[in-house]
Amino acid sequence: MKGNFFGHPKGLATLFFTEMWERFSYYGMRALLLLYMVTSVEKGGLGFDEKTGGAIYGLYTMFVYLLALPGGWIADNLFGLRRTVLYGACIIAVGHLMLLFTFIQTFFLGLLFIVIGTGMLKPNISSLVGELYHPDENARRDAGYSIFFMGINIGAFLAPFITGYFGEKINWHYGFAAAGAGMILGIIQYKISEHRLGEKGLAPAIDPDDNKVKSRNKLILFVAGCIVSLFVILMMTGVIVPNPVSIARTSAYLIAGCTLFYFIFLFFFAKLDRAERNGVISIGVFFLASVVFYMGYEQQGSSLNLFALRYTNMTLGGFEMPASWLQSVPAVSVLIFAPIFAWLWVWLSRRNLNPPTPVKLSFGLLFVASSYGLMSAAALIIVDGQKALPIWLIVTYLLQTFGEICLYPVGLSAVKKLSPRRYSAQLMGVWFMSLALGNLMAGLIAGEMDAAIISVDPHMLVKLFMTIAIVILIAGLLILAVNKNLMKLIRSKAAPI
Repeated sequence: MKGNFFGHPKGLATLFFTEMWERFSYYGMRALLLLYMVTSVEKGGLGFDEKTGGAIYGLYTMFVYLLALPGGWIADNLFGLRRTVLYGACIIAVGHLMLLFTFIQTFFLGLLFIVIGTGMLKPNISSLVGELYHPDENARRDAGYSIFFMGINIGAFLAPFITGYFGEKINWHYGFAAAGAGMILGIIQYKISEHRLGEKGLAPAIDPDDNKVKSRNKLILFVAGCIVSLFVILMMTGVIVPNPVSIARTSAYLIAGCTLFYFIFLFFFAKLDRAERNGVISIGVFFLASVVFYMGYEQQGSSLNLFALRYTNMTLGGFEMPASWLQSVPAVSVLIFAPIFAWLWVWLSRRNLNPPTPVKLSFGLLFVASSYGLMSAAALIIVDGQKALPIWLIVTYLLQTFGEICLYPVGLSAVKKLSPRRYSAQLMGVWFMSLALGNLMAGLIAGEMDAAIISVDPHMLVKLFMTIAIVILIAGLLILAVNKNLMKLIRSKAAPI
């Protein structure tokens, strides 16, 4: 099919800009979320303590990943990809509009709507990109996803500048409104240009003539909707007063426990052969590496964002920049360096020097460990009673971006290749659960950024960053140490990766 969007199908432009605006809304709101929660009521914030704010932030980012699983189910079994993307975008926009109000109940309800909408939109718009290409167009499809990926990072780059200025300089709720406006623009663009998608993604995956299955699926959705609605009503009326810290900690144990039991089931009861078991063991190791990695990486929007707000000199030429502006650094770093790393892996491969998958995973962990070693040094400046310069955080985010480029795409590819065929989709879901757990732990760690304690003993800040650095460093060195053993397991399952 001849295209006119960088040589690709016209529908790619529709999805590119929809995703760009959705990521604009997500990262724009994320840049403000924890800052708003821990800011005093007198300054327009919610006045939460750091532990509560960090727990809520962790739960929010966790559910963004977890709800992608039911979001995919809804598209496959009920509405199809196209309508699910549209419904998800509308729910996100409603969630942002709720954040315009100052009531605590509407704040939590807004977050709930945003995570539900994101869970519906995010996995399905990515699937729609793949639907635009013929099954044999592998290289062209990969190039299409690369263009789509650029849209994600353009949105993530632009958002903090706009939402951060409105939120920190004028009114927090104006910042949330700016994020919501981005999603509304995405919806308008999607509907105006939806015809470019042709017939792609209109029908759900189930047999449209199977009325029994359709009735069952509608009943499942209705029951789930009733449960969520009941929870919302009880929370809004004050019958249920959730403890975010307890919920976050319990959720961490639940995710870890469920994942452990799932791996036990696969290993002992799924009737896998030896090669498939070896693949499952490798995925288990990669899962742990991913959890530790994202525990550090996803503090960009939490503890590191707080460091920018409280301990960084953001004044430039007499203008005090919003702390959230630094949240644009990771996105622009990806735009600049992802193509360079992609070229580097190909260049090394041609010379038989391309590092194996476990080594690249260890590199990802070591980059993040070094970033927190750097932040430990930055924290020493706070101990001396001064504020750090933004360059400390800029280099930190740059190192973390290098780490994600090494770990995320490689880990994703490895899980796809190493999974037993009949459990491939499930294990991909498990991989995304590692991101959810890492995000949750990052939020809990951010709860240790207690301003009152650090003001009395600023060495606590140094200890916090150094502890994170040591934990991630040990994980990276362990992966490096067992590299040869992991490669033996990998080679027994598939060709070297």
